[in-house]
Amino acid sequence: MEQSVGDLLRSKGLRSTAQRRAILTALRGHPHSTAAELEARIGAGVPGPGGLSRQGLYNVLDDLTRAQLIRCIEPAGSAARYELRVGDNHHHLVCRNCGRIEDVDCTVGAAPCLDPVEDKGFVIDEAEITWWGQCAECRKSATGA
Repeated sequence: MEQSVGDLLRSKGLRSTAQRRAILTALRGHPHSTAAELEARIGAGVPGPGGLSRQGLYNVLDDLTRAQLIRCIEPAGSAARYELRVGDNHHHLVCRNCGRIEDVDCTVGAAPCLDPVEDKGFVIDEAEITWWGQCAECRKSATGA
């Protein structure tokens, strides 16, 4: 049985507010959403006084990220994007044309996937890998096929 959004928040020591529940719900089925996309998806649907301001949205996104309920990724040249898939050491494919982002499972399965040639005294616990290219739909459009 899937845990309710409220129970999930409480399990991480966060209060179950309408704003936090709205953002977590808006991310379901919409991975890699930007703050603007979440704002549009939530709209005026957040109950309570004042709903959710833009600053409130960013505050909630920050709270949820720090609690490791969501993950923030920042592909070069793109706005920060948020997803519910956390803690599994997965990576991303990004289309250079349309910006589409797809998850890719880690073949190693444990963090970090890669070790640097020199660690410069750091204790490495994570490596983010982003592959860039052209998705099948953009390739098809470019060739006219």
